[in-house]
Amino acid sequence: MSALQLWQQDLARLLASPVAPWLTHLTGQLEQWQHSQQHGEWTKWLRTIDLLPELTASHCELGDTIRLGPAAAEHQQAQLRGLLSQLMPWRKGPFDVFGVEIDTEWRSDLKWQRLLPHISDLQGRQVLDVGCGSGYHLWRMQEAGATDAWGIDPGQLFVAQFLALRRFMPATIAERAHMFPLGIEQMPTKLEFDTVFSMGVLYHRRSPIDFLSQLHQQLRQGGELVLETIVVEGDENTVLVPGERYAKMRNVWFLPSCAALCHWLKRVGFSNVRVADVATTSIEEQRRTDWMQGESLSDFLDPKAPELTIEGYQAPRRAVLLATK
Repeated sequence: MSALQLWQQDLARLLASPVAPWLTHLTGQLEQWQHSQQHGEWTKWLRTIDLLPELTASHCELGDTIRLGPAAAEHQQAQLRGLLSQLMPWRKGPFDVFGVEIDTEWRSDLKWQRLLPHISDLQGRQVLDVGCGSGYHLWRMQEAGATDAWGIDPGQLFVAQFLALRRFMPATIAERAHMFPLGIEQMPTKLEFDTVFSMGVLYHRRSPIDFLSQLHQQLRQGGELVLETIVVEGDENTVLVPGERYAKMRNVWFLPSCAALCHWLKRVGFSNVRVADVATTSIEEQRRTDWMQGESLSDFLDPKAPELTIEGYQAPRRAVLLATK
């Protein structure tokens, strides 16, 4: 199946949306991406999706657990479990697919509960989620009223997980959530989304100021940025640049204080910048499960001093910041 066939409905929806100018860049990018996947895992994951049983949810709950029902017969659950396990590790969720519970590494519902009371009403909005992972939050954005929730993430596996789950969604729900295998640097400038989310991405960027500018370029005038990232304690001059690893992650570059991050946002043109929430990540929120069997948060912390990472840095604290273009 070609990329344009795979994303045909999304492209048609995009053409009729307020962010239709994106289409000029997107069709070529998807074709190029599909061509580049010929020698990777993508073909195998597509085959896995094709083998999923022909089920469509008669009811769909877009709550803390994204729940598709009713429960399937035992043999279908066994088939689902076997096929969906081939798309491991599952990091963002949780999901319940016809009685098969996918207990993901992250309880992403807890993050959503922290930020939802603070963000602007999503009713009728065109929303972009930069670094959306498997798309869990796209469904929550739709639950909160977004007309369309558009996600981008370059991770092949995340795309496969999203497509596998969307396959089972009722058409009226499936047609409003979209995910493309792109990074922010591949997005055109001057798209006019009403709300842009970026959660758990900033600290992976070598140039955080450029990244914040790219987020700014995706918003309409008056639109809202919802930014969630790891922060450290300190004043507006405090920025931690870790050594080779932070919490065993190699690709962590800059960890600012909340005050420094507010300053950065203002420098790139945001206004009304405020900190909505700060919370230390708990082992209840991020942990190893049957669906993510590798190392997780408890392995990243000092066993004798869990307020520190294994390298001796402050353990992850995540802040939610809001800003207006």
